[in-house]
Amino acid sequence: MSRKAFFLDRDGVIIRQVEYLKDPDGVELIPGAVEALRAIHRSGFLAVVVSNQSGIARGRFTREELAEVQARLDELLAAEGEKLDAFYFCPHDPHVESCHCRKPKPGMILDAARDLGIDVGSSFMIGDRPADLETGIAAGCRGWAMTRTGYGERLGDEAERAGYNVYADILAAVTALLQQVEE
Repeated sequence: MSRKAFFLDRDGVIIRQVEYLKDPDGVELIPGAVEALRAIHRSGFLAVVVSNQSGIARGRFTREELAEVQARLDELLAAEGEKLDAFYFCPHDPHVESCHCRKPKPGMILDAARDLGIDVGSSFMIGDRPADLETGIAAGCRGWAMTRTGYGERLGDEAERAGYNVYADILAAVTALLQQVEE
C-alpha cells in the first residue's frame, strides 16, 4: 500500500521566512501552520518538508545549526501535539554545483517517495515561490499551491497571473487541496 503526502516548503510556509536561519530562537510558526498539519494528518497524508538550504554550501550555517533549527521546529510542533513526518533538504549552492535535489528539480520529492513509499501522483506540494510549485509539477504531484506568506508576499500576484493557485497561507492552501480529494 502506498502512502500519500503533502510536500511542504519550510521557510515562509511553516515558519516565518528568515534569510539563512541558523538560530533556533528565530523559529516562529506561521499562524495556521499547526492547524494545517492537523488537517493533513487527519486526512491520512504525511507532512514532508522539502527545503533548499544552500546556506550550508555558502558557509552561512552548518548542518549542525540546521539540525538545531529543525529540532526547535519539532519542539514547537510537539508542544501543539503535531509533527512533521520527514525533513529533506538540499545543501547545495546552485551557482557552484549541479545536483538532482535543488528545487525546482524534483529530487527531494522523489527521494522521499522512494524512502517512505509515497505515491507522488496522489500527493500535493505547497510552497511560497513558483520554483516550489514547479518541483511538484516536475515530480508528478496531483496538485500544488502557493502561499502569500514568506516570499509569496511579494511573488503571489505574479504567480497568480501565471496561473498558479495562490492562497493566503498554508491552512488555506491545505483546505483547498483537501477539497480536491473529496470531490
